[in-house]
Amino acid sequence: MARLDYVTGDGEVAERIRARRGGRLTPLDGMLLHSPPFADGWNSLLGAIRGRSTLPGDVRELAILRVAELNGAGYEWSAHEPVAKDEGLTTEQIAALRADGDPAVLDPRQRAALAYTDAMTRQVAVGEELFRALGEHFDDRQVVELTVTVGAYNMVSRFLVALEVGR
Repeated sequence: MARLDYVTGDGEVAERIRARRGGRLTPLDGMLLHSPPFADGWNSLLGAIRGRSTLPGDVRELAILRVAELNGAGYEWSAHEPVAKDEGLTTEQIAALRADGDPAVLDPRQRAALAYTDAMTRQVAVGEELFRALGEHFDDRQVVELTVTVGAYNMVSRFLVALEVGR
């Protein structure tokens, strides 16, 4: 059970969220709507990450799932696993994102994104060699977009876990 009651969601902010989500609100949205200004900003940021990025969808979802795994955000994992499959990640590649997974099934670009996601999530600081390795697979805009995606989904997972959203 979530730590706070979910808000049913009326008003302009809830309607903008529904518009991005195809007419529905999720438990995450119901929790965020305790603060409509935060919910609105969240919706704009996550909408840009999910819908206006040049980052390949498989890499975006790989990063989101890995953050969910590292931070113990089961709700986040459940929400994004079907999206990851839709973006082309195989069952074996998704399994590789678990703590005991084998990243050998990932392609070099995916392994670079995984290592970057791990460093950002676990240590925050990213070593120079690891950062340079990203440049072999992603342009500057995509590096920025990957960095924002990892940072934002760390925010998402921490929010979900702290408030026990979806439990």
